[in-house]
Amino acid sequence: MNRIDANTADAVLWLEVRQHDRRAYRVLFDRYGGALYQSAYRMLQDREASETVAHDIFLNLWLKRESLEIRDFRSYIMTAARYHVYKALRARAASPETAVETELMENISGSAMNTAEGKMAEQTVRDLIGRHMNDLPKRCREIFLLSREQHLSNQEIAERLNISRRSVENQITFALRHLRMHMKEYTLLAAILMEI
Repeated sequence: MNRIDANTADAVLWLEVRQHDRRAYRVLFDRYGGALYQSAYRMLQDREASETVAHDIFLNLWLKRESLEIRDFRSYIMTAARYHVYKALRARAASPETAVETELMENISGSAMNTAEGKMAEQTVRDLIGRHMNDLPKRCREIFLLSREQHLSNQEIAERLNISRRSVENQITFALRHLRMHMKEYTLLAAILMEI
Protein backbone atom coordinates (compact mmCIF):
# COMPACT_ATOMS: atom_id res chain seq x y z
CA MET A 1 0.00 0.00 0.00
CA ASN A 2 1.55 3.32 -1.00
CA ARG A 3 1.57 6.37 1.27
CA ILE A 4 -1.41 8.09 -0.41
CA ASP A 5 -3.54 4.95 -0.11
CA ALA A 6 -2.42 4.51 3.51
CA ASN A 7 -3.37 8.13 4.30
CA THR A 8 -6.80 7.59 2.75
CA ALA A 9 -7.33 4.32 4.63
CA ASP A 10 -6.23 5.96 7.89
CA ALA A 11 -8.57 8.90 7.29
CA VAL A 12 -11.51 6.52 6.81
CA LEU A 13 -10.58 4.55 9.93
CA TRP A 14 -10.19 7.75 11.97
CA LEU A 15 -13.64 8.90 10.83
CA GLU A 16 -15.03 5.58 12.06
CA VAL A 17 -13.18 5.93 15.38
CA ARG A 18 -14.73 9.37 15.82
CA GLN A 19 -18.09 7.62 15.47
CA HIS A 20 -17.16 5.28 18.35
CA ASP A 21 -16.09 2.31 16.20
CA ARG A 22 -13.85 0.14 18.38
CA ARG A 23 -12.92 -2.14 15.50
CA ALA A 24 -11.44 0.78 13.56
CA TYR A 25 -9.62 1.88 16.71
CA ARG A 26 -8.11 -1.59 17.07
CA VAL A 27 -7.04 -1.60 13.39
CA LEU A 28 -5.23 1.72 13.85
CA PHE A 29 -3.61 0.47 17.04
CA ASP A 30 -2.46 -2.73 15.34
CA ARG A 31 -1.15 -0.72 12.39
CA TYR A 32 0.77 1.93 14.36
CA GLY A 33 1.25 0.71 17.94
CA GLY A 34 4.45 -1.13 17.06
CA ALA A 35 5.88 1.84 15.16
CA LEU A 36 5.15 4.11 18.12
CA TYR A 37 6.84 1.67 20.46
CA GLN A 38 9.93 1.41 18.21
CA SER A 39 10.16 5.18 17.83
CA ALA A 40 9.97 5.69 21.60
CA TYR A 41 12.40 2.85 22.30
CA ARG A 42 15.07 4.34 20.02
CA MET A 43 15.18 7.39 22.29
CA LEU A 44 14.31 5.95 25.70
CA GLN A 45 16.02 2.54 25.57
CA ASP A 46 13.36 1.40 28.05
CA ARG A 47 10.74 -1.19 27.09
CA GLU A 48 8.22 -0.31 29.78
CA ALA A 49 8.43 3.43 29.16
CA SER A 50 8.14 2.88 25.39
CA GLU A 51 5.03 0.71 25.84
CA THR A 52 3.57 3.41 28.06
CA VAL A 53 4.16 6.04 25.37
CA ALA A 54 2.35 3.95 22.73
CA HIS A 55 -0.55 3.10 25.03
CA ASP A 56 -0.96 6.65 26.31
CA ILE A 57 -1.12 8.07 22.81
CA PHE A 58 -3.86 5.64 21.82
CA LEU A 59 -5.73 6.15 25.08
CA ASN A 60 -5.77 9.91 24.47
CA LEU A 61 -6.91 9.34 20.88
CA TRP A 62 -9.88 7.33 22.09
CA LEU A 63 -10.79 9.73 24.88
CA LYS A 64 -10.54 12.81 22.65
CA ARG A 65 -11.84 11.19 19.45
CA GLU A 66 -14.84 13.50 19.11
CA SER A 67 -12.81 16.70 19.29
CA LEU A 68 -9.60 15.77 17.44
CA GLU A 69 -9.37 16.81 13.81
CA ILE A 70 -6.57 14.70 12.32
CA ARG A 71 -5.65 15.14 8.66
CA ASP A 72 -2.59 12.86 8.51
CA PHE A 73 -2.94 10.17 11.17
CA ARG A 74 0.62 8.81 10.92
CA SER A 75 2.20 12.27 11.19
CA TYR A 76 -0.06 13.15 14.09
CA ILE A 77 0.83 10.11 16.20
CA MET A 78 4.53 10.27 15.41
CA THR A 79 4.54 13.91 16.54
CA ALA A 80 2.66 12.83 19.67
CA ALA A 81 5.30 10.14 20.24
CA ARG A 82 8.10 12.72 20.11
CA TYR A 83 6.24 14.87 22.62
CA HIS A 84 5.68 11.93 25.01
CA VAL A 85 9.32 10.85 24.70
CA TYR A 86 10.42 14.41 25.49
CA LYS A 87 8.16 14.39 28.57
CA ALA A 88 9.57 11.04 29.69
CA LEU A 89 13.15 12.23 29.25
CA ARG A 90 12.39 15.40 31.17
CA ALA A 91 10.76 13.39 33.97
CA ARG A 92 13.77 11.07 34.04
CA ALA A 93 15.99 14.07 34.73
CA ALA A 94 13.99 14.71 37.89
CA SER A 95 14.57 12.64 41.02
CA PRO A 96 13.66 8.94 40.67
CA GLU A 97 10.64 9.21 42.93
CA THR A 98 9.09 12.17 41.12
CA ALA A 99 9.80 10.83 37.64
CA VAL A 100 7.40 7.93 38.02
CA GLU A 101 4.77 9.98 39.81
CA THR A 102 4.94 12.80 37.26
CA GLU A 103 4.41 10.36 34.41
CA LEU A 104 1.52 8.63 36.16
CA MET A 105 -0.27 11.85 37.09
CA GLU A 106 0.30 13.43 33.66
CA ASN A 107 -1.23 10.35 32.08
CA ILE A 108 -4.27 10.67 34.32
CA SER A 109 -4.76 14.39 33.76
CA GLY A 110 -3.80 14.22 30.09
CA SER A 111 -6.31 11.49 29.38
CA ALA A 112 -9.20 13.09 31.23
CA MET A 113 -11.05 15.79 29.36
CA ASN A 114 -12.78 18.63 31.17
CA THR A 115 -16.20 17.05 30.61
CA ALA A 116 -18.49 14.78 32.59
CA GLU A 117 -17.16 11.80 30.60
CA GLY A 118 -13.59 12.89 31.30
CA LYS A 119 -14.27 13.33 35.00
CA MET A 120 -15.81 9.84 35.14
CA ALA A 121 -12.73 8.43 33.37
CA GLU A 122 -10.45 10.22 35.81
CA GLN A 123 -12.49 8.91 38.77
CA THR A 124 -12.23 5.38 37.37
CA VAL A 125 -8.46 5.69 37.16
CA ARG A 126 -8.30 7.13 40.69
CA ASP A 127 -10.44 4.20 41.96
CA LEU A 128 -8.00 1.77 40.34
CA ILE A 129 -5.09 3.56 41.99
CA GLY A 130 -6.89 3.24 45.34
CA ARG A 131 -7.40 -0.48 44.81
CA HIS A 132 -3.76 -1.03 43.95
CA MET A 133 -2.69 1.08 46.93
CA ASN A 134 -4.33 -1.55 49.13
CA ASP A 135 -1.95 -4.17 47.68
CA LEU A 136 1.08 -2.31 49.05
CA PRO A 137 2.68 -3.37 52.33
CA LYS A 138 1.19 -1.45 55.25
CA ARG A 139 4.33 0.61 55.99
CA CYS A 140 4.87 1.44 52.33
CA ARG A 141 1.24 2.58 51.95
CA GLU A 142 1.51 4.66 55.14
CA ILE A 143 4.64 6.44 53.89
CA PHE A 144 3.13 7.04 50.46
CA LEU A 145 -0.05 8.51 51.91
CA LEU A 146 1.89 10.77 54.29
CA SER A 147 3.78 12.06 51.27
CA ARG A 148 0.88 12.44 48.84
CA GLU A 149 -2.15 13.18 51.01
CA GLN A 150 -0.58 15.06 53.91
CA HIS A 151 2.14 16.57 51.70
CA LEU A 152 4.90 15.87 54.20
CA SER A 153 8.47 16.06 52.98
CA ASN A 154 10.60 12.93 53.00
CA GLN A 155 12.54 14.33 55.95
CA GLU A 156 9.33 15.02 57.91
CA ILE A 157 8.10 11.47 57.26
CA ALA A 158 11.46 10.03 58.33
CA GLU A 159 11.36 12.01 61.59
CA ARG A 160 7.73 11.12 62.30
CA LEU A 161 8.29 7.38 61.72
CA ASN A 162 11.81 7.33 63.16
CA ILE A 163 13.36 5.86 60.01
CA SER A 164 15.99 7.10 57.57
CA ARG A 165 15.15 9.52 54.80
CA ARG A 166 16.59 6.98 52.34
CA SER A 167 14.05 4.39 53.56
CA VAL A 168 11.27 6.87 52.93
CA GLU A 169 12.55 7.57 49.41
CA ASN A 170 12.83 3.84 48.67
CA GLN A 171 9.29 3.15 49.90
CA ILE A 172 7.81 6.00 47.85
CA THR A 173 9.69 4.87 44.75
CA PHE A 174 8.47 1.30 45.31
CA ALA A 175 4.86 2.47 45.69
CA LEU A 176 4.99 4.59 42.54
CA ARG A 177 6.54 1.79 40.48
CA HIS A 178 3.93 -0.64 41.80
CA LEU A 179 1.12 1.70 40.78
CA ARG A 180 2.61 2.42 37.38
CA MET A 181 3.16 -1.27 36.66
CA HIS A 182 -0.41 -2.18 37.56
CA MET A 183 -2.03 0.83 35.91
CA LYS A 184 -0.27 -0.04 32.65
CA GLU A 185 -2.54 -3.09 32.40
CA TYR A 186 -5.57 -0.83 32.21
CA THR A 187 -4.43 1.74 29.67
CA LEU A 188 -5.78 0.08 26.54
CA LEU A 189 -8.60 -1.66 28.36
CA ALA A 190 -9.78 1.68 29.72
CA ALA A 191 -9.72 3.14 26.22
CA ILE A 192 -11.68 0.30 24.68
CA LEU A 193 -14.21 0.04 27.48
CA MET A 194 -14.60 3.78 28.13
CA GLU A 195 -18.14 3.72 26.73
CA ILE A 196 -19.33 1.35 29.46
